[in-house]
Amino acid sequence: MKRIFLSPILSRALTALGICLAVVFAACTRTAAPAHAEWTYDAVLYEMNVRQFTPEGTFAAAEERLQQLRELGVDIVWLMPIHPIGEKGRKGSLGSYYAIRDYRDINPEFGTMADFDRFLARAHELGLRVILDHVGNHTSPDAAWVEGQPAEWYVRDSTGAPAVQYDWTDIAKLNYATPGVREAMFEVLKFWIDKGVDGFRCDVAMEVPHDFWADAFARLRTIRPDLFFLAEAEGPQFHADGFDATYGWDLHHVLNDIAQGKKSAADLRELLARYAEEYPASAFRMMFTSNHDENSWNGTEFERMGDAAAALAALTYVLPQSLPLIYTGQEIGYDHRFAFFEKDPMPAWESNEWTAFYAKLNALRHAHPALASGEAGGTMSYMGGVVADVLAFTRTLGDDRVVCLFNLSGASQPVIPTVEVGGDYTDALAGTPRTIVPGEEFALGPWEYAVLVERAI
Repeated sequence: MKRIFLSPILSRALTALGICLAVVFAACTRTAAPAHAEWTYDAVLYEMNVRQFTPEGTFAAAEERLQQLRELGVDIVWLMPIHPIGEKGRKGSLGSYYAIRDYRDINPEFGTMADFDRFLARAHELGLRVILDHVGNHTSPDAAWVEGQPAEWYVRDSTGAPAVQYDWTDIAKLNYATPGVREAMFEVLKFWIDKGVDGFRCDVAMEVPHDFWADAFARLRTIRPDLFFLAEAEGPQFHADGFDATYGWDLHHVLNDIAQGKKSAADLRELLARYAEEYPASAFRMMFTSNHDENSWNGTEFERMGDAAAALAALTYVLPQSLPLIYTGQEIGYDHRFAFFEKDPMPAWESNEWTAFYAKLNALRHAHPALASGEAGGTMSYMGGVVADVLAFTRTLGDDRVVCLFNLSGASQPVIPTVEVGGDYTDALAGTPRTIVPGEEFALGPWEYAVLVERAI
């Protein structure tokens, strides 16, 4: 039997005409016009730690591996900051990417501007989008702006020196009450957009005034309407500012707690309900089991999540609104905390079971419109007949339905499927056929999961 899938554009158009889809997960109405660039809705994001991505740690070496990322099913490459790093207060021998000395130049550790241009051109040739990590809250203490601009460009401490936040002793905080800072930072963003980058991940976005983001994004989108912006922050206001995506930090912490036996599937259902109430349907929520902060400071996904790591990674691909993230090294299951301020490269990339795992998840996302991000994705309906430690639900958009079964515990759990999910399926990750008979109990082993798609007949 041939299945017909509704495209995101058609689905939103139908809604605009008053044909309302039944929404169990969130009460919302889709609009006719896409809320985001069309290329973003089924995207998979890869965070590239350039220093550690290859033994050389350069753009030239990373360029040679872009084809592998494309074959893995990655759509967006997020580059951690690529700019020269300050020397004053430098941490470690190489310093933090996030202590930037010059926003318009390239860290010589990675190569030259010409090397970056070639990297960007090759990525685009392969169909990859590239976003930069933008650090708008602060510079390094020896950045050109510290001496070259008026004193009011920086927040000052009681001695008149640029202020330091938290334990970030290698930074100087910018003062957005100064119009010159706002305009200079807009020009920085525009400089890289003019070079062809496709958007930005905005570091500690909550430390920069909301009205700056709203103004800057509106102006930038008059230059390129299809830009993509990710906030390193959580909260619905950032979507009102114009960000496409926000971090799912609360979700990440709940997933860690579930893996460690501190919380259960019930806590996750409660959080998802709160997300549905607080966030607009169009919001993209970046969901992840690791990123550069988690890996270096709190441990790898294997340290934090143990035997649950694969199940929880798969879950981030099928939850509503999700924009899934893969961090450097996860594609080969690298169980190692990267040194943050030193050279500490991942091993040469040799495909293994983790490479195949992420490739299958990426293919699943691309093949099923029901799993799209934001308002383009399908409705979520919880299934009956399951116990408290099992998260069982469907994602449905038109004729496209994905059945998701996750045992979020370290003990075997029974499942008694109800009639709405009976039928013949293919396990999208195992590639094996599976028939679900309503009322016929089966068990999910510890941390076992299944993502099922309907078999053509």
